[in-house]
Amino acid sequence: MSLLASQSLGKVMPKIREKTMKTLAKKTLNVAVPLALLNVSTMSANAAESVTEAMANGTAKANFLLRYESVEQDNAVEDASALTLRTLLSYQSASYKNFSAMIEVEDTRIVLGQGDYTVGPTGYNSGIYSVIADPEHTELDQGYLQYSTDEFTAKVGRQVITMDNHRFIGHVGWRQDRQTFDGFSFDYSPVKAVSLKYAYLTQRNRIFAEAADLDAKDHLINASYNSSVGKITAYGYLLEVDNNVENSLDTFGIRFSGNNVVGDTKLIYTAEYATQSSDSATTSFDADYLMLEAGAVFSGVTAKIGYEVLGSDEGNYGFSTPLATLHKFNGWADIFLATPAQGLVDLSVTLSGKLAGGSLTATYHDFEADESTELVDDLGSEIDLLYTYKVSANYSMGIKYANYSGESGKTDTDKLWLWLGAKF
Repeated sequence: MSLLASQSLGKVMPKIREKTMKTLAKKTLNVAVPLALLNVSTMSANAAESVTEAMANGTAKANFLLRYESVEQDNAVEDASALTLRTLLSYQSASYKNFSAMIEVEDTRIVLGQGDYTVGPTGYNSGIYSVIADPEHTELDQGYLQYSTDEFTAKVGRQVITMDNHRFIGHVGWRQDRQTFDGFSFDYSPVKAVSLKYAYLTQRNRIFAEAADLDAKDHLINASYNSSVGKITAYGYLLEVDNNVENSLDTFGIRFSGNNVVGDTKLIYTAEYATQSSDSATTSFDADYLMLEAGAVFSGVTAKIGYEVLGSDEGNYGFSTPLATLHKFNGWADIFLATPAQGLVDLSVTLSGKLAGGSLTATYHDFEADESTELVDDLGSEIDLLYTYKVSANYSMGIKYANYSGESGKTDTDKLWLWLGAKF
């Protein structure tokens, strides 16, 4: 194939893939939804007999999280500290003819005046302190109508959506204002081992109150099969901010995750690969993603080694996961929430187990660029520590620490969290 033909094919393929996935999404909806809606015989025996009864027999929940966070960075801004209280109040109706409704309100307040931190997108203390992404806010966290049978669940409205391990689609539940989405979603399982998920998002409700919410035209497709040796998942995430500017971000991948017991040891393993194309009116980039993880559980201790590569397109673009629970990956100091243009290679080792009635986790990360340059090569290292303790069924507490040692211009960072949680 000539060089010119190869370049032309490279430009055309992302558009072909996008059209193919959108066509697949439409066909999936046309087939799965009618089949699932036919299955009205799966109503539970204790379903409500009227809308009034469904509302009266609903479930109310309350969740409170009081958290202290401090950030120290080797830069020009002041160290940050925050004491905040998040309140989640929710109500889930009972089911009537397979329909139910959910409403949840979220509120975050600064406690005892401990608000010396910066939240850039909201303009709070802009440029003064290090960032702690927990703005004061009150908003609708979830509000949706649901239709559900044994095989099929559909939701319309504002909702939490997560897929697999949150690497691509997550709720960012670590932050006080978690991420939710406006749109439509369904989960169809024609047999126990198979799951087909689809969602269309019209708005991304991000973690900065309403200051950074984005209108969207996102298609999320995720299909999985539970085999005897592990779960196999294929996915396509077609993301686009709805701002009348070409900005598509298309990701297609496959994931395998499972475990196997050998004697007194449980072996755990995961492998994942994805390709991504980013297109705008002026630029076009392609990058790959690779994740390998292996570990073992023995005598109550879990040991894992992970190797994750967010690839680069010749040092000009880094593989991106804008809807992920990013805090969960690449270190709790949150240095790599945005992938460097040179890409990122994260080699990690994790040990976890029980200690003094609670759970202890320790992780070491070694970072480097996927495509090194003269100025960007070694990207530093990080140590993460976490201890959680469940006081009772309703109360919990924890302490968490992250220490990042920077290289290639990255800032040394220390973060500490202390929290108390209650749920009713």
